[in-house]
Amino acid sequence: MKVYVLDEMHPEGLNWLQERTELVRWDDPKRSVWYEEAVGVMVRTVKVPAVEMQQARQLKAISKLGVGVNNIDLNLAKSLGLTVCNTPGINKVAVAEMALTLVGSLARRVSQFDRLIRAGSVFNRNEYPGIELNGKTLGIVGMGNIGYEFARIMKAAFSCRILAFDPWADASKWSGLEHVRVTQLDAMWSNVDVLSLHVPYNAQNHHMVNADVLALMKPGALLINVSRGGLIDEAALYQFLKAGHLGGAALDVWQDKEPPASDHPLLTLPNVIATPHVAGSTDETLAKSSLAAAQQLWQVLQGGEPFHRVV
Repeated sequence: MKVYVLDEMHPEGLNWLQERTELVRWDDPKRSVWYEEAVGVMVRTVKVPAVEMQQARQLKAISKLGVGVNNIDLNLAKSLGLTVCNTPGINKVAVAEMALTLVGSLARRVSQFDRLIRAGSVFNRNEYPGIELNGKTLGIVGMGNIGYEFARIMKAAFSCRILAFDPWADASKWSGLEHVRVTQLDAMWSNVDVLSLHVPYNAQNHHMVNADVLALMKPGALLINVSRGGLIDEAALYQFLKAGHLGGAALDVWQDKEPPASDHPLLTLPNVIATPHVAGSTDETLAKSSLAAAQQLWQVLQGGEPFHRVV
C-alpha cells in the first residue's frame, strides 16, 4: 500500500504513517509519477493536477494538511469516487496569533521603523504616530474557528468591539463571545477600524474586497488577510493605500504567487506588511496537522470514515 507525500511537511505524521505503509516522500524521484502507484496521497500546498488525478487508477483518498482545498479539484475527485479530507481547527491558534502579530505591527509601524533604521534613514519619529487598538471596532468576515479565536484574543487584549459576518453560521455561533452580528457586509465596511478576513476562497467571494469596498472603509482603517489572496483586489488595494485612504494592510496570502515577486507594487509601500503564507506555520501546529492528516488518511485506507471529510 503506497502513500505519496506530494510536498514537504512535518515528520510527525510521516513517521507515524511510515510504520504502517510504504511512504514515498516529495523529494523522491518517483514522486513525479505518483499517480502510477499511489493508493493514498498527502498534500499541503501544491496543486494536485487534474490530469494526474484521472490517471491515478489505484487512488482512494487525498488527505489535505490544513483547511483550504483550493489545490484539489473537488468536483473531479467526487466524480472519480475519491475521498478528500482536511484538518480544520488545528491551526486556529497559530493563525489567530499571526493575525494579532500583524495588526499590532501594522498599528505601531513596527516593520516600517525597522526598515528605516536598517537603511540608516534620518527621520523624525514624531511624524510617524501609531494607532492604539484599545476600544477599536474589529470586523471579522467568517465566523469559523480562526475568526473566533482572533476575535476572542482582540476582545480580551484590547476590549475591541466585534462586528461579525457569516451567512452560513447558525444563530448560536459565538454565543460565548460578546459581539454584534451583521447580516449584510455593507453594514461592516464603513464601521470598522480593523477588517480581518477569515473565509475560504471560491468564485463567489473572488475580490470580495474591491475598489467599491475600499472606498467605503474608514480613512485610516487597517486590513488584515491571513486567509486567501484572491479575496482582495490587490491592484485596487495598492491605489487606496498609495492615496492614503487606508492606514495600512498586512497580507500573509497573495493572489498570484506566494511569496509575491519582489517587484509587486504593494511591496513598494511603507504601510504594507508582507509575509509568505506562514500564519499556520508554527512547529506545534505543523506537527499536529501532519499527524492528523496521516491518521485520517490511514483511517480511510482501512475502510473507515475520515475525521473531517470534504468529499
